[in-house]
Amino acid sequence: MSAATANPSMSAAPSRVTLSLGHLPSKKDIKAPWPRTPTRVDPNNPPWPAYRGYHEYSFAHATMQARLPTILGKAIEDATRTLNDQSSEELILDLLASIERMEALMEDLSGNKKLRPIVDDNEADVALWNKEIAKFFQGKDFMNAPWLFAEAYKYRRLRECFSVSKFWHDYDVFYRQKCDTFSRSAEAVFELSMRFAEPFTLSDNLTSDKRLETERLMFLELTQVCLWGNSTDLSLLINMTEDQIKALQSTGGDHLAATEKNILGNHLNDLWNAVKDLGDKKERRIDFVLDNAGFELYCDCVYADFLLQSGLATQIRFHGKRYPWFVSDVTKKDWEWLLNTMVYGQLFPKATEQERESLRRLGQRWKQYEKEGKWVYEQHPFWCTGYTFWDLHSEAPDLFLHLSRSDLVFFKGDLNHRKLTYDCAAPASTPFDIAIGPMASSAGAPKVASLRTIKSDVVVGLGDDGDTMAEKLDKEEPGWKISGKYAVVLLSEGRPGEKVRFA
Repeated sequence: MSAATANPSMSAAPSRVTLSLGHLPSKKDIKAPWPRTPTRVDPNNPPWPAYRGYHEYSFAHATMQARLPTILGKAIEDATRTLNDQSSEELILDLLASIERMEALMEDLSGNKKLRPIVDDNEADVALWNKEIAKFFQGKDFMNAPWLFAEAYKYRRLRECFSVSKFWHDYDVFYRQKCDTFSRSAEAVFELSMRFAEPFTLSDNLTSDKRLETERLMFLELTQVCLWGNSTDLSLLINMTEDQIKALQSTGGDHLAATEKNILGNHLNDLWNAVKDLGDKKERRIDFVLDNAGFELYCDCVYADFLLQSGLATQIRFHGKRYPWFVSDVTKKDWEWLLNTMVYGQLFPKATEQERESLRRLGQRWKQYEKEGKWVYEQHPFWCTGYTFWDLHSEAPDLFLHLSRSDLVFFKGDLNHRKLTYDCAAPASTPFDIAIGPMASSAGAPKVASLRTIKSDVVVGLGDDGDTMAEKLDKEEPGWKISGKYAVVLLSEGRPGEKVRFA
């Protein structure tokens, strides 16, 4: 006789025990502990959840799975085109080895391989890269490391493909693309050069109040020109027609008035007040951490020219990249090419002589600014590392100290904004000075302005109703975070004037 037959009650026993908890306290809605406390923040654990390549709902996934392989494929095509133009066997073999390294990188990227250390290629950033990989990314691969780091790592590996070569150390696989995009920007280029070829003057008949108001309106319009110039980002707009470029680069006054409503986080008036208040100082320095070469750099220079001519600044410092970075970021070669093309080039065959002369005069004035030290171009190694700007104070104290002496630092574009905000899923209502952490809270932190057309997932600084606004846009305009239709102009007051301290 079985045990079940001997004891009938056992056959009726439930398969699992269910307890009634009716007399216990009800469940509480417990919020996740975000943001992380500063001591728990590190490159693999941002203040809010990181975007990672395996997150299929995010732009990170589209980038790591499709965009980066496409960009790398175009880079291989460019190097192959250059290879086919060579006649020297020594040059051919050396470039062929670089192409083979690029193909190996493509295999690692497509196969989602683990992130290996950077080869010592005598670049100033090798130690920073390998320290970060060893401390935070051992065993991580392209898809499970935070997207921002993985994407930057890919461009550093691309640099390595050429930096270890004998003859092609300074080769830029994106150079043709950057030059070509500017050459197709004629309409917008001449719209600005015809207005600013001659130094602008304000009428002597204006009252001081009217003069200030005129300057304010010019400042606001040119800030928007500088902002929307970022629409031409080659890493995001891989295939564009000439008409699409013209639409993105429209700089007319009516267009700017219409686009201001698309600035979701709008500190334009605060920015004007910050710049206007510099007038009492003898030396007034403004810095630009640059983004894209070509038309955007041209807009940045028009803006910087105005800041000098109006007396709002006495010196402008431009910060670019030491080598090709995120396709269209400005290098020293791009900077020199723009100024020399404006003065000596024949880039716009359909332009009138009047238009060409306006561009020449503008370029000559800008080159004179360089000679006089009013414009200074710089390229610190930190800008091409995997670190975000939350770590600028600790990992590049010399650069932080240098920036602390600026009266205002403009960070241009999407990548710089991602690095300022740690590129993580912070709520849209998060205040900008909270989102940028030590770049706002450290003693001596300069005033920081971010001019950014929104082209990736992170969005902050939209005000108290920002979360509601973002949710509404998510429903009504899916993809609004990557379209480039919307923008932010955000300002952090920082802690200027305080003594910079390092632990």
